[in-house]
Amino acid sequence: MNDTSARIALLIDEGADTLRAAGIEGPQRDARLLLAFGFNVPPDVVYPPYSHPQICTAVDSDVAGIDRYRQAIAQRATGRPVSKIVGARDFWKYRFSVTDDVLDPRPETETLVASALEQPFTSLLDLGTGSGCILLSLLAERPQAAGMGVDISDAALAVAAQNAQRLDVAARVTLYRSDWFESVTGQFDLIVSNPPYIAAAEMPGLAADVRLHDPRIALTPGGDGLEAYRKIVACAAPHLVTKGRLIVEIGPTQAQAVAQMMQDAGFGRITVLPDLDGRDRVVQGRIL
Repeated sequence: MNDTSARIALLIDEGADTLRAAGIEGPQRDARLLLAFGFNVPPDVVYPPYSHPQICTAVDSDVAGIDRYRQAIAQRATGRPVSKIVGARDFWKYRFSVTDDVLDPRPETETLVASALEQPFTSLLDLGTGSGCILLSLLAERPQAAGMGVDISDAALAVAAQNAQRLDVAARVTLYRSDWFESVTGQFDLIVSNPPYIAAAEMPGLAADVRLHDPRIALTPGGDGLEAYRKIVACAAPHLVTKGRLIVEIGPTQAQAVAQMMQDAGFGRITVLPDLDGRDRVVQGRIL
């Protein structure tokens, strides 16, 4: 190990020790990610034995990088998520900008994307689009499709617009401020949503990096956590073409309630899909 590589290893150990003392899980991993951020290099060049020319050159030439890294470590030690520090999160096959104004994209939501891609579609509506991770991933995978994303937050829509440019799908996206279907017109082959679904009583038990750093409006509608589904399911059918699909992410205990809502609203072929951990994660139905 050369002198620069040894220096990098010491910096990472220093950061990991700080995070470990703060009770952060995966401190070594987070330290590597934050070092990459501090020195503005891809994360995949920051791995033992820390000899990749890109990170070695950056550490030797960027005198401000250490300060940025240590500031990022200090933020992470308070519980702030890595994605909110670096301003980005990988989701599906793509990298999305994230801010404090949007829900941090999570791997379990990829179950919804995978389900949506199992059938063809050319028109798509995403309710509560947030960062746009669902909508834009789907459009990136289906070059012939166009989509609409709606959100009640103007700040979230601004993040989605930035991500649409990042993924080069902006020409096929329209973004509107809307309280669910309030400003939506037309019909679609596919409607998707990851709405707020945490019950009010469950909020105190959420991990601090979620409870304190994701927007509350994206986490919970209050009450039993089902209010968003009631609104979405009740209004979806007129906005779907014949055989159009409605697919929503759910909390692990909500499958039966949401499936019953779809059945009562006239949807057929209702199925519940698990995430990679085997927990109920997606409910989908079809207009027959």
